[in-house]
Amino acid sequence: PSCFDKMGLLKGIDPLLSADMLYVLRSMGHGDSLCICDCNFPAFEVAGQTTSKKLVQVLGADLPTVTRAVCSVMPLDFFDEDPALHMSPQAGVSMPPLGTAVIGEAQESISMHCGGVTLKGIERFQFYEKARKSFAVFQTMERRPYGNIILTKGVVGPDGNDLKP
Repeated sequence: PSCFDKMGLLKGIDPLLSADMLYVLRSMGHGDSLCICDCNFPAFEVAGQTTSKKLVQVLGADLPTVTRAVCSVMPLDFFDEDPALHMSPQAGVSMPPLGTAVIGEAQESISMHCGGVTLKGIERFQFYEKARKSFAVFQTMERRPYGNIILTKGVVGPDGNDLKP
């Protein structure tokens, strides 16, 4: 539960979603990706290389909470084989238990709004390169290791739901 659960000025919009976050999400087109990262991620450097050059710092919220809020309004790309990626350790390094836990919670957040999408791991340095090609970066206050994901925006269909093949 977030401190924002009982706050908000808009109906049906998660109160965690600030005006800056909503602007970024609305500005993205289908196929654009969003990096949602932890507080230790080099967010400023990475954001400076994204399409929008936009970094939004989301204070007071962890990765699963921000992921849940984002997925409540942003469709994921069901036409993309891997519309949801998470950072994994490089070869020879094991995922620490806290990393496994945070990715599991992020998966639950995605499944809540975008059933059928599974987070796929990509190696840490490949993740950095893919994040630099994102549209923008949302930096959370997540402190658990490997709390970093990239989501690819899909299309809202005529029925108001995520368009699926």
